Amino acid sequence: MRGPHNIWRLIRTGATFERTGAMDVVMDKLDLPPMVKLTARVLGWPFKFLGLKGDPQYPPIVRAITALGPAYIKFGQILSTRPDVVGHELAQQLRVLQESLPPFDRAIAIKEIEADLGQSVDTLFDDISEPIAAASIAQVHQARLKSTGQKVAIKVLRPGIEKAFRKDIDAFYFAAGMIERLSPRSRRLHPNEVIKHFDSIVRGELDLRLEASAASEFEANTADDALLSIPHVHWEYSGRKVMTLDWVDGIPLADVDALRAAGTDMHELATRILSMFLRHALRDGFFHGDMHQGNLKLNANGELVAFDFGIMGRIDEYTRRVYAEILMGFIRKDYRRVAEVHFEAGYIPADQDVDEFAQALRAVGEPIFGHSAEDISMARLLSHLFDVTERFGMETRTELILLQRTMVVVEGVARSIDPVSLDIWDAARPEVEAYIKENLGPRAFARDLMKTAMVLSRFGPKLPQMIEGMLNAQAPQPPKTKSRNLRHKALYAGLGGTVALIGVYALGLL
Repeated sequence: MRGPHNIWRLIRTGATFERTGAMDVVMDKLDLPPMVKLTARVLGWPFKFLGLKGDPQYPPIVRAITALGPAYIKFGQILSTRPDVVGHELAQQLRVLQESLPPFDRAIAIKEIEADLGQSVDTLFDDISEPIAAASIAQVHQARLKSTGQKVAIKVLRPGIEKAFRKDIDAFYFAAGMIERLSPRSRRLHPNEVIKHFDSIVRGELDLRLEASAASEFEANTADDALLSIPHVHWEYSGRKVMTLDWVDGIPLADVDALRAAGTDMHELATRILSMFLRHALRDGFFHGDMHQGNLKLNANGELVAFDFGIMGRIDEYTRRVYAEILMGFIRKDYRRVAEVHFEAGYIPADQDVDEFAQALRAVGEPIFGHSAEDISMARLLSHLFDVTERFGMETRTELILLQRTMVVVEGVARSIDPVSLDIWDAARPEVEAYIKENLGPRAFARDLMKTAMVLSRFGPKLPQMIEGMLNAQAPQPPKTKSRNLRHKALYAGLGGTVALIGVYALGLL
């Protein structure tokens, strides 16, 4: 389905931005390259009459994005957390996309609940409210469980949302393919792989059974984390299109004035948000991938409450260690080590010069040290970092896309709460140091040896046959002799002894 017919979708995007006046806002607020501006105008202005009108009650940019559909809304949600990139005025307008979108009718929601759970709502719930909040993919109703009277939140997917997303993602795939064909330099960024990555995330978000599972796992992982609360999933009232969780009361983090009025320590809260994200990413390898203000509240107990678990990220243990070493290198201003880690992980081609890369990284890191969040232009920083990685041939790491994007979002949320005194590196240091102490020292080395020994031990009975097969595949088959058999036995014994020594050494260190 990714044929030329998707050109229509891209043209209508530009036309909608022109018709709603959003194109002028984008051109005025964002510092875009001349060719990008020209291309956007070519795709929009001649076809302005084909653009969607949108809802005139919204500002132009929100009007255009909501008219174009859920994939565009998701993109707008991310930009709403980056006032340093799009400007405070535009960021404020985009925050409407987080939880104030037009809801669908309560009667339709009830039909969706009954169809998905296979029972009448009257047997399951009392007092199902009108929509409390509506987002790009689903909306939320408050209700009480018939069995216990407990207050719960019922999340219901928008009818037809799967088809709408499929149409948008299909056009994105087409655009990515065109970019790769027209701009060979862009291929190192793997546009198609990037779209494929987000496509997989969206597919998971459209099945609320997967979101319920993620919420349950996240709750278990963070059960001992102080000042953090995760709503409990009610599995018996959840399905593919419906999810029921404990109701959450609190102050939305988007309401900065209400937070201040409640006497909140804004610096502590901003620091806590950054610290918790890094703790979950590094310690657990499982983190909330959509931590914008609309998905966070502060309850009466001073606990940070996270919800909406449709987008969750995972990173393996090796990648966590690489990420931690890179962060720690920046924190310590050890740019040589940061450069070495990039080379060791294979992020930078081996034919590049490590010292030159370290020097380039210093130019990225130094300008932001000792400055508050208010003084740092993340737009310029990201632009500089992109130029550096392009110069040294670093390809896009699809396994890090969500982690990097979420880090930007989380940092944007923290900046919105404390734009004056927040120091990003000071906030990150305790969590990164704790992870490195636990996972990159002698004890971690011993654990790695033990894991290796355990894996090898499972293959012990098969090692003779495996090695025999390798030897036979690599050399002509000579006649079997007694001396050859003795050599094989000695080799097997040596391997067994090595495995045993590894195990003893690891146990001794532990």
